[in-house]
Amino acid sequence: MAGKRVRRRIGDILRIDLGGGQHCYAQVSGEPVIVFFDGIFARAISIDDIPMLPVAFRLCVSNYVITKGVWPVVGSRPLTSENAEEPFFYRQDDSGRLFLCHSSFASQNYERPASLMECIGLECAAVWDPEHVIDRLRDHALGQPNRWVESLKIKVPSTSS
Repeated sequence: MAGKRVRRRIGDILRIDLGGGQHCYAQVSGEPVIVFFDGIFARAISIDDIPMLPVAFRLCVSNYVITKGVWPVVGSRPLTSENAEEPFFYRQDDSGRLFLCHSSFASQNYERPASLMECIGLECAAVWDPEHVIDRLRDHALGQPNRWVESLKIKVPSTSS
C-alpha cells in the first residue's frame, strides 16, 4: 500500500532531519514558499516556540517534500505577520537582465524588469530540492558559504577599465 499523501497547509510546521541526530524546523507559507528557521536541534522543542525562532531564509521548495512526507508535519501554528507576507524574488535571464518576481506583477507574468539594487539581498526565484536545502541549512549553521547559493548569485558583468 502506498503512503498517504499529505496536503500542503499554510502554517504546518515541518521537521527536517539533518542526520547525526540533528534536525531543524520550517513552516509552510503561501505556495510554494517555505520559511526555514535558524537553529539546529538534538531534541524536539515546543511547537508554540517554533514560529518565533529567527528566520534563516525563505525559499520556494518542491511540493513533494510535504505531500510525500519527506519532511514530516509535526504540528501547525499561525504564521507570524512577517512570515505570512509573500517575499520578492529575483530572476536573471541568459542575457543578464534582472527581474523582480512577485504575485503583485500577475498582469505581467508575475515579474517586472528590475535594477541590480532592487535585487541585492533577495533570493533567486528557484525551486529547491530537499537535499539542496539540507546542504544549505547545514552550511548556514556552520556560517560557511553554500555552493547552491553561490551558483544562483546574480552574475554582474565585468566592466573594462
